[in-house]
Amino acid sequence: MSTPEDPLFSEEQLEAARILFARSATFMMGAVAIDGLPAPDLPEVAFAGRSNVGKSSLINALVGHHRLARASNEPGRTREVNFFLLDDRLRLVDLPGYGWAKASKGVVKKFQNLGRDYLRGRPNLKRAYLLIDARHGLKDVDKEPMDAFDKAAVSYQIILTKSDKMKPHEVAAVTARTEAAIAKRPAAFPRVLATSSEKGLGLPELRAEIASACEIDLAPGAI
Repeated sequence: MSTPEDPLFSEEQLEAARILFARSATFMMGAVAIDGLPAPDLPEVAFAGRSNVGKSSLINALVGHHRLARASNEPGRTREVNFFLLDDRLRLVDLPGYGWAKASKGVVKKFQNLGRDYLRGRPNLKRAYLLIDARHGLKDVDKEPMDAFDKAAVSYQIILTKSDKMKPHEVAAVTARTEAAIAKRPAAFPRVLATSSEKGLGLPELRAEIASACEIDLAPGAI
């Protein structure tokens, strides 16, 4: 974890990332099959996680839009691979949720497989972000997507959501446990970020992480 004395990014880099994410963000398309994906002509980062972990809320908070990605209390609403275009420079990709049971097994398998196919075959995917509810930490159901990331050699980073619901020392403890749990996973990015879409905690750092993963220059004046 970073400390105030050893920050992940400089204030200038955080500000450049804020400016980037304050620019135009639009819904581009939803794909229901691998052959319906847009051309791989821009860098992409993808968000995955259990149902109701807060993927849509996080995407909305990152770009400062309340309704860009549709949030729902109904588990498993995201049944497509949804693409959002940011500043005509990169795409944010919302993958179907996993671990929900309201759809039939056939339907579940269909778009869980779509998510896996996207991860395996997307050459412009720079990083995946696996969202974990900070209050619950990693569960057995989260091992499957991590195994899929490792097998596909897709760099992924754990993002803890809803950290505002916990005390700071509890967040620090679950962050440390999570970092220890992924230490030997070959495709896992070593830093774990604790965030809150509601309070904005960790979002400046996550914006900078995304820009860095997409090789966008965060030097002063570059954005």
